[in-house]
Amino acid sequence: MERALTFDVVRRFRRGPVVSARASWSLESAPVTVLFGPSGSGKTTVLRALAGLDRPDDGAITFAGETWFDAARGVHVPPQARGVGLLFQEYALFPHLSVAANIAYGLRRLPRHVRESRVDEMAQRFAVADLAARRPGQLSGGQRQRVALARALAPRPRLLLLDEPLSALDAPTRETLRGELRRLLEHAGVPAVVVTHDRTEALALGDRLAVLIDGVVRQVGPVHEVFSTPRDAEVARGVGTENVVPARLVGRIDGLVKVRAGEAELTAVDPGGIDDEVFACIRAEEVVLEPAEGGLTSARNALRGTVASLAVEGPLVRVSLECGFRLVALVTRPAAAQLGLAAGRPLTALVKAQAIRLVPRG
Repeated sequence: MERALTFDVVRRFRRGPVVSARASWSLESAPVTVLFGPSGSGKTTVLRALAGLDRPDDGAITFAGETWFDAARGVHVPPQARGVGLLFQEYALFPHLSVAANIAYGLRRLPRHVRESRVDEMAQRFAVADLAARRPGQLSGGQRQRVALARALAPRPRLLLLDEPLSALDAPTRETLRGELRRLLEHAGVPAVVVTHDRTEALALGDRLAVLIDGVVRQVGPVHEVFSTPRDAEVARGVGTENVVPARLVGRIDGLVKVRAGEAELTAVDPGGIDDEVFACIRAEEVVLEPAEGGLTSARNALRGTVASLAVEGPLVRVSLECGFRLVALVTRPAAAQLGLAAGRPLTALVKAQAIRLVPRG
């Protein structure tokens, strides 16, 4: 029997939303699953239910064939009996304890020599052995992260749960530590569930993505597959697809479809199984901009338009174009300068057919 994590969590908040999240996935492969969605979508509610910190109003949770929660049978296994490791936003290290004592915190019931051996093993694995005598206030953000992971994994948990593990860090540190956290999770050898609302974080950390919208799991699959082929318009918006444009099918030929979006016509790969009314979903980074008089290109869609607005976002510029419909593109700041981007400037937007994902409308 294949080991799996299965949950059907119903949580009702007084005068608030209802979370009714259901999903199941294998624990044999794809070690890191990301619970992804906007703030308020129910991600942390699901995570706390998996940890046993909150008791759902209804539903059931099973892990590797064991029932952790079953409302109908009155089963609720407490957190300490589930064998989960927890890592919170602020890492929750005890400020008055040393690094070694923090790592040892969950090992209190073990004989002293076993506890000390495990602390030393984890400190070596996470490269904090030389920091063993320091307090958390004397550590960098990356060092605190490694200590928190070492503490969470020291009791040999069966499942690791992380709630927005990088959100407490400043942007430069967060960017630096994404890759390191992914490597640490891979080396831990424990299946993990990570909560985040950050797309870059999800792509960097996850093997599998579970998208929550309004308390419901809307799609589960490999991270890049979900981001590139959202199931419907709500998922497309939920994973940050900048362009979700109402369109109407006008023709099919040679595995391609033509749709009309506003005053423009687009060519896309035929996904099959769609009716006349669709949404055309296009990620902003899939749009290439060039001067209005641009030459020959392999892109099936060359849309003439004008710049409606610009917004600088760090090293990138978000460009809104009016090209028969409103289209958003992302370009680098040097590219924006080279193109002389300004409101009202005519441009051609190039979009390859395979970059347009058509999903049913309604």
